[in-house]
Amino acid sequence: MVKKVALLTITALLSMVAMAFAEANPQVAAAGLNVYYGVVLAAGLGIAIAALGTGIGQGLGLKSAVEGVARNPEASGKIMVTMIIGLAMIESLCIYALVVSLILLYAYPMATPIAKMIGLPL
Repeated sequence: MVKKVALLTITALLSMVAMAFAEANPQVAAAGLNVYYGVVLAAGLGIAIAALGTGIGQGLGLKSAVEGVARNPEASGKIMVTMIIGLAMIESLCIYALVVSLILLYAYPMATPIAKMIGLPL
């Protein structure tokens, strides 16, 4: 799954390079805006899928930890420490997805030409 997301991200970024040199043509500029809409959609879907996956993963981890404590209450300290470390690792995946989504949105290479085309202040 990670390889597919990385491949789609690289493909999207490489497809935007050609539009940087062709912004004088209105048809290409409109296509650039469509690509920008696609990037916004991809960033939103990416963080939504990441949040869904991490939520499921954390729920399963918490369920297993509670079951382990219920079966062996003396080991609750070790189970809780391991669970907290595991939950932090799972949450870091969602944070990475958030960082990638923010990079796609705000470090977008075509953001300045598209903002000029639309008439937004820079």
